[in-house]
Amino acid sequence: MIYRLTALLMCSLATLCFGGNNKTGNNQNFQLQIERIDAEVKLDGQLEEPFWAELTPSSDFINKWPQDTGLAKAKTIVKLAYDANFLYVSAVCYQEMDELVIQSLKRDNTSAFWDSDGFSILIDPINTKTNGYLFGVNAGGAQVEATLTARGSSTNMDSNWDNKWFSAVSKQEDHWTVEMAIPFKTLRYNQHNTNWGINLVRNDMKRNVYSTWAHVPIEFDGIELGYFGTLNWDTPPAKTKGNMALIPYISTARSKDYEEGEPGESSFDVGGDAKIALTSSLNLDLTVNPDFSNVDVDQQVTNVSRFSVFFPEKRGFFLENSDLFSDFGTWAVRPFFSRRIGIDEDNEPVPVAFGARISGNITDGMRIGIMDVHTKASGDLSPTNYFVGSVQQRFLKRSSVKVLFNNKEDFPENELSERSYNRTGGAEINYVSESGQLNASLKTHWSTTEEKLEENQFIALNGNYRGENIRAGFSYNKVGENYIAEMGFTPRLNHYDAELDTTIRIGYHSINPWIGYVWNGSDESWYRNAELFTWTVFEYNTDGEIMARRTSLNGGIIFQNNSRMWLGILNRSVTLQVPADLIGEDVPLPVDQYDFNYYRTSYSTNQLKKLYSSTEFNFGGFFNGTRIEFGQQISYRVQPWGVFTIDYRMNKIKLAEGYGETTLHLVGPKAEISLRNNMWWTTFLQYNTQDENFNINSRLQWRYKPMSDFFLVYSDNYATTDFKTKNRGLVFKLTYWLSI
Repeated sequence: MIYRLTALLMCSLATLCFGGNNKTGNNQNFQLQIERIDAEVKLDGQLEEPFWAELTPSSDFINKWPQDTGLAKAKTIVKLAYDANFLYVSAVCYQEMDELVIQSLKRDNTSAFWDSDGFSILIDPINTKTNGYLFGVNAGGAQVEATLTARGSSTNMDSNWDNKWFSAVSKQEDHWTVEMAIPFKTLRYNQHNTNWGINLVRNDMKRNVYSTWAHVPIEFDGIELGYFGTLNWDTPPAKTKGNMALIPYISTARSKDYEEGEPGESSFDVGGDAKIALTSSLNLDLTVNPDFSNVDVDQQVTNVSRFSVFFPEKRGFFLENSDLFSDFGTWAVRPFFSRRIGIDEDNEPVPVAFGARISGNITDGMRIGIMDVHTKASGDLSPTNYFVGSVQQRFLKRSSVKVLFNNKEDFPENELSERSYNRTGGAEINYVSESGQLNASLKTHWSTTEEKLEENQFIALNGNYRGENIRAGFSYNKVGENYIAEMGFTPRLNHYDAELDTTIRIGYHSINPWIGYVWNGSDESWYRNAELFTWTVFEYNTDGEIMARRTSLNGGIIFQNNSRMWLGILNRSVTLQVPADLIGEDVPLPVDQYDFNYYRTSYSTNQLKKLYSSTEFNFGGFFNGTRIEFGQQISYRVQPWGVFTIDYRMNKIKLAEGYGETTLHLVGPKAEISLRNNMWWTTFLQYNTQDENFNINSRLQWRYKPMSDFFLVYSDNYATTDFKTKNRGLVFKLTYWLSI
């Protein structure tokens, strides 16, 4: 029934998808002048310097969401200036001060930033609509900075990028003000370019609305690069001199492995990074003996699928201009995934000896990325060199051609062992219309090893349309059984045979059509936004036999009080290619076809309130049995210094008689405390019965100078069966950012 309903909905809406495309993505009407100043700036948020009163203000902000027409009710006035070293920004944000929402004072807390009263400036210095920067401050003074990257017809924001800039906030009777100083050394720009792309975003949480200075259609996020206005320079900023930063660190750690019965170990490490501007738009990053012990731990998940789970990169060295390396392939096939470097298959760290990376623009239309990283021997792993290079050339307004080459080569310390290597390469062409509503791409990649196997290609073709109401798309992937990308992430290619205790590769074709409709409410309607989406994925092996089909119909509503509800049904047909163990039982499911339905429901209250909750309840079939999933998250905010959350998830799976049953629990209390605007304490507790592990991770970070930190990290792991200690560690780390 759901399969026929999905097909009917796709057919009835498909004829509407490509009509009415009258948007251009050209915001020539939004022009902002920036003026040079020769005055000392005291960054205190007070805006008392005389030049601020003399500068030309921005025009009024325009509604962005939940409506994209009319002027914003909360007035925002922005002015820009510059001198030889800094880009200065001031913003005056009018509103009732007793109703400010400040979710957190923690730096780079992206979700908390967008749910707080805040202001951000978005900059595209090269003005190519392909990449840029975001600098934002909430009303409590918490900073967030991020890189922006065009991904087809949308823009990705990565707040893991970190760099030096300055800001201050002050509160008045009927408004709050922001004052920013962004060093030109932080930006990558063309020193001859007099026109930069720019937009400004205001978060007004009293009304739960967002507004922008340059108009962005409602179907796009407010950070969309394709709808930036223009920042006009009377004289563009010159290339900064001596643009280099050294970031040395020292760390000491004490750890003990109780499971192996080994004595405690102490360590002392010294290393660091360097950031060198080769030109105003091209950067060289170097690292020697890097230490990533201060990186946030991954949030654990319950995985009852047959494939690996994707976890994002958080390590600083791999982040700036990371799209040059990582934005290849599709969500299911990634030729390059930086977490393959310095982390083994068991998610344990592998020591990195050194690394170098060149990234950025060499012309306005061409970007390059070259990275080489060498890891040390660790356990049974040999020293390994990882090389990746890419080139991206823009054509038309927003389209691009990209090429990628990866090489992983092992250097065995045993002279009798032969070197092994894995290489991948490919090219992609991506078309994006000027409006951003139409997007299509063609991608082809290959891989090779010393065995020189055939069936080693990956091919993808996709296209989509994003309109104000209608959204639709189609994708096709072909993955050869010997497309071996050891520096990538291709989980659906690998199938674990639970009887033979081995993993085999099975090449496949996948076809994925999808379509949906979005309703945008008004102030008078009972909802703010509603959507109905359906999609189907067909997977075939290389012999043309169907391996799986997944069809889903989903609907969601955001009510006027900002609560949200989501309903969905998933119909699956899976033909197991090998015996599969899904729940850790001794009797795996046999090779057979399994058909079942799965129903999903969720409801969340207004996340802008101090007490917020979200409930999820899913149930239905699961291969030859049943599955019930329940999730509950409750958060309480003590504005603005603390957020306390408890997250619980339960999966109860009962397979047919003889194949076992299990109940999996995942409990994750978390506390985020901002002792000051530059000192944060975060504590995770993660109790996971699937991994039979109870983890405590507590991290104190003190930013004693801009981009210079002291970290104290404590971690502890226990078995969930008897709560015996597995391992324990304590790390002290000190970093210092030295600008030269």
